[in-house]
Amino acid sequence: MGRISFSCLFPASWHFSLSSQVLPRLLIPSIRQLLFTGLVLCLIGLLYLLLVTGKGHASWISKENHFHRHLARVTDIDATDTSNPNLNYGLVVDCGSSGSRVFVYCWPRHNGNPHELLDIQQMRDQHRKPVVMKIKPGISELAKTPEKASDYIYPLLSFAAQHIPKNKHQETPLYILCTAGMRVLPESQQEALLEDLRTDIPVHFNFLFSDSHVEVISGKQEGVYAWIGINFVLGSFNHVHNDGEAVIEVNVPGSDQQEMLVRKRTAGVLDMGGVSTQIAYEVPKTEEVAKNLLAEFNLGCDAHRTEHVYRVYVSTFLGFGGNAARQRYEESIIRNTATRNKLLGQHIGETAESPLLDPCLPTDMQDDIGRSTQRLYLRGTGDFDQCRQILQPFLNRTNETHTSLNGIYQPAIHYNNSQFYGFSEFYYCTEDVLRMGGDYNVSKYSQAAKSYCATQWKTLRERFDSGLYASHADLHRLKYQCFKSAWMYEVLHSGFSFPTNYKNLKTALLVYDKEVQWTLGAILYRTRFLPLRDIQQESLKGVHSHWRHSFSFVNNHYLFLACFFIVVLSIMLYLLRLRRIHRRTAQRCTPSSVPWLEDGLGSPTLPINL
Repeated sequence: MGRISFSCLFPASWHFSLSSQVLPRLLIPSIRQLLFTGLVLCLIGLLYLLLVTGKGHASWISKENHFHRHLARVTDIDATDTSNPNLNYGLVVDCGSSGSRVFVYCWPRHNGNPHELLDIQQMRDQHRKPVVMKIKPGISELAKTPEKASDYIYPLLSFAAQHIPKNKHQETPLYILCTAGMRVLPESQQEALLEDLRTDIPVHFNFLFSDSHVEVISGKQEGVYAWIGINFVLGSFNHVHNDGEAVIEVNVPGSDQQEMLVRKRTAGVLDMGGVSTQIAYEVPKTEEVAKNLLAEFNLGCDAHRTEHVYRVYVSTFLGFGGNAARQRYEESIIRNTATRNKLLGQHIGETAESPLLDPCLPTDMQDDIGRSTQRLYLRGTGDFDQCRQILQPFLNRTNETHTSLNGIYQPAIHYNNSQFYGFSEFYYCTEDVLRMGGDYNVSKYSQAAKSYCATQWKTLRERFDSGLYASHADLHRLKYQCFKSAWMYEVLHSGFSFPTNYKNLKTALLVYDKEVQWTLGAILYRTRFLPLRDIQQESLKGVHSHWRHSFSFVNNHYLFLACFFIVVLSIMLYLLRLRRIHRRTAQRCTPSSVPWLEDGLGSPTLPINL
């Protein structure tokens, strides 16, 4: 008859075989056999967990890490651990029109998953304060003395160098990015300033710095960086989404997939400064948009992967900021009043006794505008609705469809499935005086703005002196709150065509208690390919090396545990069979036929051999 054999060479050599006479007995159910079957099933389950679900386990760990990293962005206010050798650093110098600021960022070593982005955070000092330093004036003030540019920037870089471990300087990228102040300079003056920085900075600092790391960025780039920074903090680039989270369907450019890709919804950005207004949002479906209005970029560390490809509409409107709009408005009423007075022989606004009535100023507030040779005196009537009507022509809209401020094309916004954040003047207008920043509600906002405009100026001053408004609200805010409230309303609903029942706009100064600067988006975008270097280095070690490395820590513990169970199981089977052999022999054999057992001799007819 045939025999069935089982053997194992590791971790201990053993072998046993079953004859066809014994095999039928194993098929008879018993407690021992059930126990044996249960142990075998447990062993199979353990091997399955080890070999098959390892990927799923890694995916679960990845999701958990995503959650904890996202939570860290919300609550992490601990000082940066500069003793951690796996921590990387990066610097961005924002050279603005009124001054320059250096931001120091840090991030842990990339986990090697090309689907994930770097986990960049703002560095914090020992007092848990963001590592930021600002100097004045703007670098553009050195246009006529470009040789002083490196001396101007030296204090910022010296400050940053003190916070970053010296052994990390050589691998710390430094980016010097100039904005509006430099854009207005002639190109020759821009280049002279930049060339001085390119030449002198490597002499004094050992940061990772090349000629391409210093440049004057466009308004479009600045808008894209702001959009990236905000959505990164919101966790919108994490494509692992839970049930109930808002998602969108996108056509990813460059992807081999013809079907729509479903991923987490990103947030749009509205930003109104003193001079300009800006809008940026993702265009999920393929639309014909002019290249100067559309930014298409890949945030992933591998250019061949398209899951992090985004198409973002960005447009900047110079002269549409809060202060610039007020200046255009004042110039218009000065010009129109002078013309009217000349034609009608009147003297309205020429003296404080006969002021021009201005619906965009609080009730009975007096103001004077214009040059000394053409002074115009105003008195407010505080009519919010009339002010809105007067401001509509200043939007420069056209009758064409899909246009916004100044007749610029604007792709359709899916208002039912979108979210926007309003920064700067959008926040100040709603919060500083009206005290209703956060979720925007048009009816409540309009009612509060109407009430403010209609309030006597004397009463507003008394409230201001009593400290009822935001701590950083000043008299300038108090004077022009009525105008800016109406201007913000018109820009949002008439310019950008947001419906009055839109519910997904949040006005904010901070996102998750953090001031989000466009510099965060800049460092994320410009360092996006750095993880690929580490990933490629790992892959060069070879498939076998990668397998051995992946099993060298956690998985080796599983392998040892599996072998341990096999050894224990084999011992149990060995003892169980010996016991059954002993019983069967004692029952069936006569006393004269068992001296071999007493003498310790082996029986040649036993069905199990060890």
